[in-house]
Amino acid sequence: MLFEPIEPFNSFFLKVDETHEIYVEEVGNKNGIPIIFVHGGPGGGISQDHRRYFDPKKFRVILFDQRGCGKSKPFGELKNNTTQDLVADMEKIRIKLGVSSWHIFGGSWGSTLALAYAITHADKVLAMILRGIFLVRPQEIKWFYQEGASFFYPQEWQEFLSVISKDEQDNLVKAYYKRLTSSNPKDVKKAAIAWSKWEGSTSKLIKDTKMIDSFSDETFSYAFARIECHYFINNAFFNSDNWILENVHKISHIKSVLIQGRYDMPCPPVSAFLLHQAWPNSKLLIIEQSGHSASEAGITKALVDETNKLVN
Repeated sequence: MLFEPIEPFNSFFLKVDETHEIYVEEVGNKNGIPIIFVHGGPGGGISQDHRRYFDPKKFRVILFDQRGCGKSKPFGELKNNTTQDLVADMEKIRIKLGVSSWHIFGGSWGSTLALAYAITHADKVLAMILRGIFLVRPQEIKWFYQEGASFFYPQEWQEFLSVISKDEQDNLVKAYYKRLTSSNPKDVKKAAIAWSKWEGSTSKLIKDTKMIDSFSDETFSYAFARIECHYFINNAFFNSDNWILENVHKISHIKSVLIQGRYDMPCPPVSAFLLHQAWPNSKLLIIEQSGHSASEAGITKALVDETNKLVN
């Protein structure tokens, strides 16, 4: 389903402000069609498999670790780490690489950041392939981190709750944020692993122990949980609860494909449906027998097939 493993032909660190350096790499055809991969989380980082959704003969694929995660430095840093900062970083990458305009490929939080970038720089976006739509509305955060998804995964939810005292469980994001930003390393580690394990446990239709283990990794979970919670407690730094849908008219001319698992637990299909309704140039594909993860067979196939259509 995926293309063969491939190594970068270019990689570098880009100093984006006085605090952050972000890691950037390119794979595929130096003279190919430019497309930027926007990873999830926030705080997830890129992996070798992320390079493999694209035909290396046709695409010039640009991948980067967002602030504070992956190879970017400093690791787990929350200072100057906002949606607006990440949008600005993407634009700095585009300018640095001499790309006049590009396609955008992003999933989960990557769809959020891709949309925020496109709304801000609509003239630089050719088309978009988005998966597991996440609009960061309060009801979406409540569904996954307070009540909703909990009904489908009661045992895993019990583990998620176990880190938080009962008198703080009425606002779990706030309670986790307190622990994830604590000066006590043991509290941070315990909360980070529990937060990340919850997402890893619910991201596939069929539970995947390897995914759960990777999300529970001490190093990965530190940045992933801290940065996610930092964004979610701050409404993703949007100035309204419904910012993307309120501004999607600015990209109404851009063609997009929205690929959504029918049983996506972290990002339920209603968000993809609402975005599709508000975006005349979008195509919505609901993938049956699939959850949230891009690595599920039906979603992988749709991502590769729709991305290939960009060159036809």
